[in-house]
Amino acid sequence: MDLEKVLADNIANLSAIGSDPTGGMTRLLYTDSWLEAQKFVETQLTNAGLTAAFDEVGNLFGRVEGTKYPEETILSGSHIDTVVNGGNLDGQFGVIAAYVAIQYLLETYGKPLRSLEVISMAEEEGSRFPTVFWGSKNFVCEAKREDIEGISDFEGKKFVDEMHRQGFDFRKEATEKRDDIKAFVEIHIEQGNVLENEALQIGVVNNIAGQRRYTIVLKGEANHAGTTPMGYRKDAVYGFSKICGEIIDRALVVGDPLVVTFGKVEPKPNTVNVVPGEVLFTMDCRHTDQEVLKHFTEEAEALMKAIAEQHGLSIEIDLWMDEAPVPMDEAIVATVEKAAQAENMDYKVMHSGAGHDSQIIAPHYPSAMIFVPSIKGISHNPAEATKEEDLVAGVKVLAKALYELAYKE
Repeated sequence: MDLEKVLADNIANLSAIGSDPTGGMTRLLYTDSWLEAQKFVETQLTNAGLTAAFDEVGNLFGRVEGTKYPEETILSGSHIDTVVNGGNLDGQFGVIAAYVAIQYLLETYGKPLRSLEVISMAEEEGSRFPTVFWGSKNFVCEAKREDIEGISDFEGKKFVDEMHRQGFDFRKEATEKRDDIKAFVEIHIEQGNVLENEALQIGVVNNIAGQRRYTIVLKGEANHAGTTPMGYRKDAVYGFSKICGEIIDRALVVGDPLVVTFGKVEPKPNTVNVVPGEVLFTMDCRHTDQEVLKHFTEEAEALMKAIAEQHGLSIEIDLWMDEAPVPMDEAIVATVEKAAQAENMDYKVMHSGAGHDSQIIAPHYPSAMIFVPSIKGISHNPAEATKEEDLVAGVKVLAKALYELAYKE
């Protein structure tokens, strides 16, 4: 098999589905382009020698039965949906790489001892409806019907109506979590620039960082920009600037892998000649150690309150996301690292700062991830790209890991 050509052809053909006139791809859950993409993958799974089938919600599986231990399954895959105007690798590369790797193994070694399976998950991004990980949460039987029944997209189209329109439905209440999955390996672009900067081909992911996300509102007093002396002001933007600077300075002292981001800032009234009386802003903080993450954010909360009080401001702090770090399985990580060594790849063991389907699956089944470099670290963008040789290197490592897991006694 010419891995480079097969991989390039599949990426090009799948990327044409949902291609955006402005560049990139937009392929959102339960849209027509989403279904077309899943149907394309279904055909490719069949062509690769796998038996393809959908579950109730639209997750797609391709399976080849093991010859000796068919009740033990080694799983690989990722998600098929995209962000709005996204790139052509995030998610779908992991799906394509999984079935290309398994096709290569079948052609080279014949059928495995353990069953091999691909999953093309229905949704991960949360780009259409206010929900995320719909595919993987249903796979592990965590998705809740009551969280979905009332939600709609930005056009007012109801989640349930769109799901039914594409021929899918809620998971049956009696469905039990599968007990045959012995390992899950997800391959993904890094979506950062660590591997590129260090001239490495492969990242062996051993942990997915925990996240805490906040929405904070500082309230002061809007007033005339010309007639209000500096000492009399209750300037919400000034208060925000002190908070932002102090917390980022503290994060720099703590160092990697801690990251903190003030990503959204909305001052009011947001005009040139009025002292801003209110600022809404967000804070995103991530770390691979739950205790460090909790300690840092609790200190940040106390600091924000102290700064607000010092400047005569009131403050409202809403912690609306609190996701713990998710470690990968040590044995599966070791298998992936061994595969990278066997393929003579330059690699490093690293954590993921971004969320992935693996963080939903890992608490239920032994899991690990493989990263390939992202050029300039760009992702969720039409400019998202990875060198062809790095994509091929990733598939080779994935295939070797799957071989170790499915073909060895």
